[in-house]
Amino acid sequence: MHAVLEYTYADDYLETRGKYRSDHLKAGWEAVERGELLLGGAVGDGPFTGLLIFTGENALEAAKAFAAADPYVTGGVVNSWTARPWTTVLGEEAAAPVRP
Repeated sequence: MHAVLEYTYADDYLETRGKYRSDHLKAGWEAVERGELLLGGAVGDGPFTGLLIFTGENALEAAKAFAAADPYVTGGVVNSWTARPWTTVLGEEAAAPVRP
C-alpha cells in the first residue's frame, strides 16, 4: 500500500522554515529508516506544495502520524495537509501491479 501526504505551505514558507527545517528533515529521515517514507520534497517553483510518499501496510496511518508530529505542521510552516491512499498499479514498487 502507498499513501500520499500533501502539504500546502504558508506564503512566508521560505522565511519561516529555517527554524524548523533541521527537525523536519530529521523526522523525515527517521521515517525513511523505519521503511515508511519513500520520497519527499517541495513541488514546483513556489514552493507552496510538498509531497511525501509513504509505503507499507499502514502507509496512510504513517502519513497522518508524520504530519501530526511534523515541526513544519506544528510550527505553522504548513497551512494545511491531506493524507490519501494511493493505488499504485505501474512500476516495480506498485502495490497492486496491473499488466496488459
